[in-house]
Amino acid sequence: MHTRFFGLTRNPFRLTPDPEFLFPSKEHKKALTYLNYGISANTGFILVTGEVGTGKTTLIRKILKGLGKDIKVARVNNTLVNSEQLITMINDDFGIETRGKDKTRMLRDLSDFIIDQYSQGNRTALIIDEAQNLSSELLEEVRLLSNLETDKSKLLQIILVGQPELKHILALPELRQLRQRISISCHINPLTREETKNYILHRLEVSGNRDAIIWPEETLDMIYNFSRGIPRLINIACDFSMLAAFSNETHEISPSMALEVLSELESTNGYWQDETSTASVGEARLNRNNSTLKDILARLQRIESSTVSSFGENGNKEILERLIVMESALEDALGRISAIKLPVGTQATEKRFEIITDGIEKIYNRLDIVESRQSAERSAERSSKKGLWKRMFSK
Repeated sequence: MHTRFFGLTRNPFRLTPDPEFLFPSKEHKKALTYLNYGISANTGFILVTGEVGTGKTTLIRKILKGLGKDIKVARVNNTLVNSEQLITMINDDFGIETRGKDKTRMLRDLSDFIIDQYSQGNRTALIIDEAQNLSSELLEEVRLLSNLETDKSKLLQIILVGQPELKHILALPELRQLRQRISISCHINPLTREETKNYILHRLEVSGNRDAIIWPEETLDMIYNFSRGIPRLINIACDFSMLAAFSNETHEISPSMALEVLSELESTNGYWQDETSTASVGEARLNRNNSTLKDILARLQRIESSTVSSFGENGNKEILERLIVMESALEDALGRISAIKLPVGTQATEKRFEIITDGIEKIYNRLDIVESRQSAERSAERSSKKGLWKRMFSK
C-alpha cells in the first residue's frame, strides 16, 4: 500500500535475504571475491563470519545463484541438531534417500554419492549456515567429511557460515586440525555511515525509484546510530519510517519523525538490550582464552625441554632465550586477561576479544610449525643414526 504511494514496485526494506538487493559494500565485495575464488579453486574449507543481520545469508544466496550446474550443493540451516540429524539433513539436501537408515549407512551413501559425482565430472559442496550452534564434536565430524580427496583436490568443499562466536569456537585446542584446514576466512563488518546512506538509496533504486524519499543527513545520522550499520536494522528503521511518512502523506523523513519512530522501535524491541549480558559472555570468553594460553605455555615448555635435550643447556642459546621471552610474555598476558574489568555493551570490548583470540590463533599456528619441524628433525636424526649403525655392522 505505502509502496504505491512512493511510486515503488515493491517494498525496498523487506527482511527476506533477496540476492537482488545485495548492496556491494567494501565488506561484501571482499567476501564475494573470497568466496568466488575459493569455490572456483576448490580450496576445501571456507569460513564466513559476521554479526547477526550483516547479510551473510543474502551473500550465500548470491553465490548459489552464480554456481554452475556441475556443482552439486547441500545446504544446512538448522544447526541445533545431533550428529545423526546433521548427516540426515546433508543427505536429504543432496537428494540421497535416508529413510530407515542408520548413521553408518548414511555416511557410506554420502561417500558413494560424492565419489560418483566426481566420476561424472561434477563437484560437491556443503554449506552450513549458523555454524556457531554446532558443538566442537559436531564440527570435528564435519572435518572428517572432508577427508575424501584425490592427490590433487578435495572431493567435498565445505563452507562454514556463522556469527563471530564461531571464530572463538574454532580457536579451541581440540579443533586445531579443522582450523588448519580453513584455506579462506573472511569476516563481514557492519556498514560505515556513508555506506548506510548508499545502502538505503540502492534498495530504493532496485525497487524502482532511488529518489522516492527524501532523507535529510540528520535523519541518516539517526538511522546509522540506531542500526550501527547492521543492514537488517537499517531495513527495520527505514520500513517503519516509510510507514510514518505515508501516514503523514509526505515523501520526506524528517529528523523529528525519525526520532519518534526509532525511539518507539528501541523501547518496544530493545535491539541492543542483550548487551547487558556482555559481562557474563565476556567472562566465559576470557576463561576460554585463559585456558588456551595455559595450554600454549605447556607446549612452549615441552619445546624448551626438547630443545635442551637436543642441544644441551648451553647449546642453542638463541632458541632458549626466545622461548623464555615468549613464556614471560604469555604469563604477563594471563595476568592481564584475568585482571580485565569488562565494560558492558561496547563494541570496543568485542574488538578486544577478537584481537586476543586472533593473536592466540597465530601463536597456535606458529607452535604447530615449530613442533612439526622438531618432529621432522628427530626423525631425520634417528634415520641418520640407523644408517650409521647399519653401515658399521655391514662391514
